[in-house]
Amino acid sequence: MSATVIGLEAKLIHVEVHFSKGKSRFYIVGLPDKACSESKERVTAIIKNYLGHRLPAGTFTVNLSPADIMKTGPVYDLPITIGILDCLGMISFNPQYKLLIGELSLDGKTHHTNAILPIADLARRRKIKEIYIPQINSKEASLIPDIDIIPVKNLCQLINHINNKKSISKYNKTKDRLHNDSKHSSYDMSLIKGNEHAKRAIEIASTGSHNMLMVGPPGSGKTLLARTIPTILPTITIEESLEITKIYSVAGLLSKKNNSIKTRPFRKPHHTTSHVALVGGGTIPKPGEISLAHRGILFLDEFSEFSNRAIEALRQPLEDGTITISRAKGSLTFPAKIMLVAAMNPCKCGWLGDGKHKCTCTPSEIIRYKKKISGPVLDRIDMRINVKRVEYNELNSNIEGTSSCLMKKNIQKARDIQLNRFKNLKIVSNSEMNQKEIKEFIHISKSSKNLLKKAMESINLSARGYFRLQKVARTIADLESSYNIKKKHLAEALSFRIEE
Repeated sequence: MSATVIGLEAKLIHVEVHFSKGKSRFYIVGLPDKACSESKERVTAIIKNYLGHRLPAGTFTVNLSPADIMKTGPVYDLPITIGILDCLGMISFNPQYKLLIGELSLDGKTHHTNAILPIADLARRRKIKEIYIPQINSKEASLIPDIDIIPVKNLCQLINHINNKKSISKYNKTKDRLHNDSKHSSYDMSLIKGNEHAKRAIEIASTGSHNMLMVGPPGSGKTLLARTIPTILPTITIEESLEITKIYSVAGLLSKKNNSIKTRPFRKPHHTTSHVALVGGGTIPKPGEISLAHRGILFLDEFSEFSNRAIEALRQPLEDGTITISRAKGSLTFPAKIMLVAAMNPCKCGWLGDGKHKCTCTPSEIIRYKKKISGPVLDRIDMRINVKRVEYNELNSNIEGTSSCLMKKNIQKARDIQLNRFKNLKIVSNSEMNQKEIKEFIHISKSSKNLLKKAMESINLSARGYFRLQKVARTIADLESSYNIKKKHLAEALSFRIEE
């Protein structure tokens, strides 16, 4: 048994080897790609030069089953080699409840393999007892419980293990700790002068994982505020860490030292980033920036400078928390539960509404600039903040604001309330609530409902905006440890929906 990964899901692959006497031929069938087909050259050379055995004259047929799934990469080198040696009687291998995967070099050593985490998770779900993987991947696979990991350094070591000459010790999982959220940062909320309204909005957004848009003139501090957000985010849970690590494993972004993602992602693609890089895709679809920001932050600076196609691609992930990539051979769905943080200028020249500079844009240019962000995308953004210029007196003030450490404690306390509220559900924050959960967990008084009614009439709230407003109010109430949503909570939530 071996495995392949399609999207984020691993599927079991059976590697079957048949030998018949006759002309010397070697076939790999079962829809292999070029890298997979080249295994026959590597395996033949390894058996001849590394093990010192010449393959007998005859036809070898390697079948990778099921045959209708594309097999990609050189990761079947190890199971193919063991299958051939077993077929020829050079070893006696019992394949039951065992899974093998790994690329081999010509000197028999194993190489790092991507997407080991979803493969190890598949083995656990299929009740496979042992997985034989490259030694360098052992730490990553150890995040999955209830399976025995056999770390293979080279082919000769594995053969000795199979022949009971020298056993390979199982990987000791106790050495690794999954949960460690400590991360030094040079940013701190206490170092940011002024913009208390924006800091309050960031605190609320970080607590409930709400999407937010910051609009302000150049140099007002939008980018600095965004870069400081990771210092106040609630601690990542073990389940969230596994979700993120699985995505990075498939994308091949896990380093040799860091076998798991222990902090919430903070992705900041440049505004020239292509649609495919943002969404994901390719011949063999891989996660894009949106999925790589799962359970973390996707920061889009200069939001209006992104291409229209890239901006409109945000619609589905902001609404559903997933992103589906469709190709001729099928569709793949990647998780994308992100907190979008976007920043942009109020107009092309940047000085609209600024008291110190005169805006040089014409009315038509201002309208055209703002139309870059369409109504449907804007409606999915829970909070819109106007970031003002910081004045001289504020910049030179010795009074420090609330530190990131203290702000994070308040946020964590409110997030713990949410985790307890949703403990029997598959969601972790207020922003993920659907209509059923809104009805169950959001309690609004009669006077507060009157405020909601007036808001819908005065600022023309859409149905989506109506429910998103309630979710933000629920988060504000959580920050005050209030069971009921009060009028002041709704009023504050409403202040982030009204454009100045």
